[in-house]
Amino acid sequence: QVTLVESGGGSVQSGRSLRLSCAASGFAQSPYCRAWFRQAPGMERERVASISHYGVATYTESAKGRFTISKDDDINTLFLQMDNLEPEDTGMYVCATDPLCDYDGPATSWGQGTQVTVFP
Repeated sequence: QVTLVESGGGSVQSGRSLRLSCAASGFAQSPYCRAWFRQAPGMERERVASISHYGVATYTESAKGRFTISKDDDINTLFLQMDNLEPEDTGMYVCATDPLCDYDGPATSWGQGTQVTVFP
């Protein structure tokens, strides 16, 4: 049973930065992909950034150049550094992990999320 706990959200002014963390426990000794999703009111859940077990990162177009996903396998923690935040980045940020890397099945584990609010 994988447990994910996010932290680091908050309310910030446009242009500021936040660093999100996702502490994980209960991992089996197998490759996992990990990702950050954003859920905004009235919008579909969007994968903002993901990172493979081997450290290959991908980003949604709006996050490129502003967000950086990283992980520390020694402490089983996933990070999302968000710089130059915009009001459109507002939403609940949820971390996920999946050994199949598709985040769309019973093998996917989800955290509870941390709220990010960016005001003009």
